[in-house]
Amino acid sequence: MKYSKIIGVLLVLIMCASGVAAAMGVFSQQGPGPREYESVRGQTLTLYGYGIYTHMSADVAVQGIGQDYVTLFLGIPLLGIAFLAARRGGLRGRLFLAGILGYFLVTYLFYLVMAMYNPLFLVYAFLLGSSFFAFSLTLMGFDIEKLPEAFKPKTPTGLCGGFLIFNTLAIGQLWLGVVVPPLLDGSIYPAQLQHYTTLIVQGLDLGLLLPLSLVSGILLLKKRPMGYLLVPVYLVFLSLLMTALTAKIIAMALTGVNVIPVIFIIPTILVITIVCAVLMLKSVRPQQLQKG
Repeated sequence: MKYSKIIGVLLVLIMCASGVAAAMGVFSQQGPGPREYESVRGQTLTLYGYGIYTHMSADVAVQGIGQDYVTLFLGIPLLGIAFLAARRGGLRGRLFLAGILGYFLVTYLFYLVMAMYNPLFLVYAFLLGSSFFAFSLTLMGFDIEKLPEAFKPKTPTGLCGGFLIFNTLAIGQLWLGVVVPPLLDGSIYPAQLQHYTTLIVQGLDLGLLLPLSLVSGILLLKKRPMGYLLVPVYLVFLSLLMTALTAKIIAMALTGVNVIPVIFIIPTILVITIVCAVLMLKSVRPQQLQKG
């Protein structure tokens, strides 16, 4: 695999640093405990008060801890497995590795720009940079123009491409439902803003991740070479991200938050995402499994 030594070093560093970051999120418990706080916009909210997320709002902090569990006990092991598979030179393993790296890239992009400043700031910055370069170098190792012929004729391009388009429209509608009503009624600031500077999740989704999902789906439906790269990578990334989202919902439910109907909707989308990811990876021709 091209750049394997560089990527290998980066992956070891990512696994070590993310292990520290996720373990700190899960196990750090020092702090004064929950307390009320009034934001600059006059909204009263409860701060979590414990560990490295002490200054985060309570509902967002427990979501972060839920994702830390997924990163620590699923994401890091999968990253190691993906690299071992990619080292054998097979296309399937390389696509899987790119998708897992995409999860770490997006995760620590969000942590760096959304988490209230804490002692792990430099760790988050390092993880963002290292995962970005590992992800980029992995993508550079593909011969994009030859990718369509590396997949079987019966590759479910319609199902997988169509699903990513549906995902874009569904999540886009959800986030616009948060942002637009306050603009129309003049209140401007959504309740979900709390004491944060802006809507980080909604902004990065609407500006970056959802357009990528849409373009990837369209390219695959048109059977363009880039679609055969972006869709399997995005589906692997989305499978792990939706697993983290499911963990966040469970964490919220354990604190007494009403999570109906999302407790049924998100796991359903997760299952569909995993099925699509598996179908795309299984569609790689056998002769491509041990060579690039």
